[in-house]
Amino acid sequence: MNAEALELYFRRLLDFLIYAKNYFIRKNPIKEMATSIVEGIKDFLTVKKKLKIAQYRLNYHRHQLQKMEQLIAENSDHQFLKGSNIDQKR
Repeated sequence: MNAEALELYFRRLLDFLIYAKNYFIRKNPIKEMATSIVEGIKDFLTVKKKLKIAQYRLNYHRHQLQKMEQLIAENSDHQFLKGSNIDQKR
């Protein structure tokens, strides 16, 4: 190999290292990976709390639905919705 080829390879290697350095400055993949790991650990540690909140919301909405169904049944003229209660309007 002659000196010109070595100089060309060395220049290409330096260009690659400069591009790699600029990429790491711009994207910082190590910092993003650390952030991702921390967020994953936080999600894992708070999953029980989130489950309890979801169960509470589900029970709350189920209760609200039962209350609405009961109000509809009480204010309805249809006998089958009232169950054993007698329609007072008739």
